[in-house]
Amino acid sequence: MKIIESIWVKDLEGQEVDLISRYKDRALLIIIYNNRCLGCTGRAIPLAYEYQQKLKDLQVLGIHSNFGKEITSKQDIYNIFTSGQPPFPIYIDENHKVYDAFQAEGTPQWLLITSNGQLYRSIFGSQEGAQNRLSYALEVLLQGGDQ
Repeated sequence: MKIIESIWVKDLEGQEVDLISRYKDRALLIIIYNNRCLGCTGRAIPLAYEYQQKLKDLQVLGIHSNFGKEITSKQDIYNIFTSGQPPFPIYIDENHKVYDAFQAEGTPQWLLITSNGQLYRSIFGSQEGAQNRLSYALEVLLQGGDQ
């Protein structure tokens, strides 16, 4: 498995953050998404929230990737949530650098990173097949099968 040295993004206040350093020693489920992606906002983000509620050993993070000349504000991020607040930390991937670095196939792209920083799985999609692959991968990851 590939060791991930860093994942640089911006927080919603515009500060640069390395997610690997910030969440050191935590298993991560990262969803790379876009606010304009209906599969992301309708299926994937609710699923990520569900995993966050059920799997306490897992840190769920969202990375909104900007494409083209898109600029996304903190309020744009907040507006997709019915509560008006993100249920887990959300970061901005300006110019889709993280999206490109992980060779995302589209949005949503799920990254599972072990507590020691290894990329365990990368899964594209939000429909049933992708959800099944993600669920199985999380089960194995959190049982220590590949940490």
